[in-house]
Amino acid sequence: MSDGTAADPAVCPITPEFLPPNMIKHVDPKAPVPLRMMAAKALVPLSPSDMLSVLFMLSYDPDQGVRDQVQKTSSTLQDRTAASGFRDEEVHPPVLGYFLRLYGQNDTYAEMLILNGNTPDDAVAAVAEGCSKRTAETIGQNQLRLLRHDGIIRALAKNPNAVGALIDGVCDFAVRSGMNLEDVPQMTEARVRLFGPQAATEPPPQEGPSADDIMSEFSMPDAPGVEEGITPMEEAKKLSLSKRIMSMNVSEKIKLATKGNKEARGILMRDSNKLVSVAVIRSPRITDGEVLTQAQSKICIDDVLRVIYSNREWLRKYSIKLALVKNPKVPQGVSMRLIATLHEHDVKSLAKDKNVPGSVQMLAKKQIEKKNAPKKGGD
Repeated sequence: MSDGTAADPAVCPITPEFLPPNMIKHVDPKAPVPLRMMAAKALVPLSPSDMLSVLFMLSYDPDQGVRDQVQKTSSTLQDRTAASGFRDEEVHPPVLGYFLRLYGQNDTYAEMLILNGNTPDDAVAAVAEGCSKRTAETIGQNQLRLLRHDGIIRALAKNPNAVGALIDGVCDFAVRSGMNLEDVPQMTEARVRLFGPQAATEPPPQEGPSADDIMSEFSMPDAPGVEEGITPMEEAKKLSLSKRIMSMNVSEKIKLATKGNKEARGILMRDSNKLVSVAVIRSPRITDGEVLTQAQSKICIDDVLRVIYSNREWLRKYSIKLALVKNPKVPQGVSMRLIATLHEHDVKSLAKDKNVPGSVQMLAKKQIEKKNAPKKGGD
């Protein structure tokens, strides 16, 4: 039986604010061990996503017995919990990374986690070197991750289960996108395939500045949140930034989209390569104001809009939800679902607005008529 003094685990990177107030006691290190043990055994009433997060938090519990139970429970999740929680993009990234490392050899669950845009790239890289052929194919098809995190390609290239055709395709794509990994032999082979035998001995050409170069040159902050409150970039400097970004290759643009500041994201959002635009909207630094701008944009690409209307956290922002309803590029089925949640005065406004899609205007009218129709059996 544990005395609670066996180890001193690191500090958990997430806090329990996501939990209902009456559930926080189950992850509080100061609470009695039996309360925490209940949660470690998944015996408390929580949604699948919250249960995953609670188990992750308890993996840092000061009591060795609780941590041992968490390991057992986490490794034998019920399908209902895993299938729902692993797909949820609102689950904290460290939680998803923790479970990908646990289930990296389970093809079905690994695929769910790899396709979840919130799962950290470094966790995908950690399983890429030893995963199955099927999971390797799932990783190799995720082009955004490949260009965003060099370690994924390095790991895949070492995976004995990954077929040669997959690695060749991944490396060809990476080389075409401007990525240069001299320590990966398959990347050199790809350069030879694409550019001829001389590419084996000649150093690859430097195609524009790197993301780190741009961030240093334009004094972009290197930590999330630091840029908030900083005055907007001067127009001349923004123009210079735009010219420098235009000279970057696709791989470095994606890295800048992930790490750069608001001005960089604004320029990159207009890039002709949709992978770059999607990298922008998936940036951990993106603000609600930037998301609203894209939700309102009539020229926003479908892939970016899909990320927005699939994100429950953003849909809780009323202005974003209303903008999506008004946007003609949003699928009708999505608009129909969202319009039912709008305030009555906005629905009335939509019914009269000639600038919204006809289907939205018609649906708004029907919703008003239904609300105003006399109830059966009434006077």
